Amino acid sequence: MPRLIIVTGVSRGIGRSVVEKVCRQPDTVVLGVARSEAALQELRATYGEQFEYVVGDVASEDAQDALVARATAYGRIDAVVANAGVLEPVQDVNHIDVAAWRRLYEVNFFSVVGLVGRALPLLKKAGGSVVFVSSGASTKAYSAWGAYGSSKAALNHFAMTLAAEEPAVRAVAVAPGVVDTQMQNDIRDKFGHRMAPEALRRFTELKKNSELLDPQIPATIFANLALRGIPDCANGKYLRYNDDILAAYAK
Repeated sequence: MPRLIIVTGVSRGIGRSVVEKVCRQPDTVVLGVARSEAALQELRATYGEQFEYVVGDVASEDAQDALVARATAYGRIDAVVANAGVLEPVQDVNHIDVAAWRRLYEVNFFSVVGLVGRALPLLKKAGGSVVFVSSGASTKAYSAWGAYGSSKAALNHFAMTLAAEEPAVRAVAVAPGVVDTQMQNDIRDKFGHRMAPEALRRFTELKKNSELLDPQIPATIFANLALRGIPDCANGKYLRYNDDILAAYAK
């Protein structure tokens, strides 16, 4: 039976790159989820039976149930790469929209808790790994990113909790760096006016100077953690993509 790896948010960016990395390995199947069926069909056409998918919002219980139901046919889940996430609302503390914060948490945090909870029996059976895509914003304040940063901090703690409470499964939260994805486009073109000018300037300068990371760089680390398993020294931790602990997973 092939290894089965669930990846969320596979339609573009880091998630799509993780799929490409994992599907290069024999006897491995990716089970992906995204809202865009066209992108999912394209991946299926490229990788054939190595890529299966569920169309839906990962925050919905129906999508989470469907993912685990599909995984049941394989009898195991070797890894989950929890990549799906949103940045909006971008707003400072003088303009808090609590309903918008709740919507963000449904995607960035509760979807992960729900999926891991459903997947845990099959993860335990495989001695599997859960890789959380975190953010540098989880450990320091970024202008108007209170919702996003706090949701990623919650993911870091969930990784710690999972590692502490379930010895059959390993977990790690990894910040991917500042990556050249659609989120960066949105920061510059859509949300920038809500941020402090000096905060926005950092991101515009990174783009201008071609200093944003290619998605393939963190995707390689996430894919290798899923394929090889999380080492004991990383279990339960929050790490940056370029941490020395992860050096062997960067290639």
